[in-house]
Amino acid sequence: MTTTAAAPGALATSDRLARALADPSTVWPDGRPDGVRAWPQSLGGGAAGLALLHIERARTGHGDWDTVHTWLATAAAGEVSAASNANLFLGAPALAFVTHRAASASNRYQRALERLDAATLAVTLNRLAEAHQRIDRAERPPMNEFDLIQGLTGLGAYHLSRHPHHEITRDVLTYLARLTDPLPDPAGLPPWWMNVSPSGRPHADYPGGHGNFGLAHGIGSTLSVLSLGLLRGLTVPRVVDAIERICTWTDQWRQGDQTAPWWPGYISAQQATAYHVHPSLRPRPSWCYGVSGSARAQQLAGLALRNTARVQAAENAILAALRDPLLQDKLPEIGLCHGMAGLLQAGWRMATETGSTAIATELHRLADRLITALDQNDRDPELLDGVAGAALALHTFGTGRAPAPHWDTFLALA
Repeated sequence: MTTTAAAPGALATSDRLARALADPSTVWPDGRPDGVRAWPQSLGGGAAGLALLHIERARTGHGDWDTVHTWLATAAAGEVSAASNANLFLGAPALAFVTHRAASASNRYQRALERLDAATLAVTLNRLAEAHQRIDRAERPPMNEFDLIQGLTGLGAYHLSRHPHHEITRDVLTYLARLTDPLPDPAGLPPWWMNVSPSGRPHADYPGGHGNFGLAHGIGSTLSVLSLGLLRGLTVPRVVDAIERICTWTDQWRQGDQTAPWWPGYISAQQATAYHVHPSLRPRPSWCYGVSGSARAQQLAGLALRNTARVQAAENAILAALRDPLLQDKLPEIGLCHGMAGLLQAGWRMATETGSTAIATELHRLADRLITALDQNDRDPELLDGVAGAALALHTFGTGRAPAPHWDTFLALA
């Protein structure tokens, strides 16, 4: 179902932004900024992320392949990491992710994809071995073991998209299911509870660690990927049990009412003991920790389990956020991670999935707000928090298309 056929303003804005991001030397006239996130091979803030925008435009007939090639060459410049720091957002897996989308429409990139895919396979196998050893020791997971951005959920999202019936895809889904197996814990905390703060490091404010619901760093993306695997017909033992365990925990912490449910971004050990989350802690409706991501994960789980009540609750959650001006005011940023673009893309996915005209109607107002925000100030060009991500979301909304392999797989939305 196309929910956005009448969105010419969104497409025109996306076209204008993409033209301004066509030349790497214009985007970064003084050279790329410092920091790992800005490395060329970074999907979040580097050239790989901007390549994804131009690949999607070329695949849908709105861009040219010469621009794609320029950005892919820029992204692959220098030594590409396939070391322990490589993940869906950085290094060989990130380049494999964007190259797979290019190779789906152009034979030019098949050989490069094969090399990057082999490197990603090796990274995944090493990470799986370490993760299973940790579980064997009955220890709690570090954040970078299983999360989307750094860990095996992200690698699983790549493999599920690239080769769903490959043995490595089954191996990752098997690990993600095992991640939900109970660990010895007198407090009854879930097995994905982390003994660190939400930053991924120990902190005095989180002496007992935290439980994370988000899609960026928590169990939300794991729920999405497991559900997507089930929806795509993969019969992996105990995946249904794993989805149900995660849903049981998220249901325990679901707040609000049936018309406007919401989930915390994360909880501390103290909150878990008190079994209470104050309403003031309702997160912004962002993708990373808010309802943009949480509702989509719940919708996918409901579809995978054939639970219509869960699907409806998820759609009610995102509708409530789209209709609440106070929540909208808490999301002034433009980006996919922390801003309006993430809410727009998640809402588009949810509306398109089940044909929800109510969600689709609200998205037009959100797109207008995003376009206005983009017109007001110069912004960072990057994919995750900047202009490239906003342009991608507006492109999808404006065309009503996001052909497989889906670009928003890296957000665990598809």
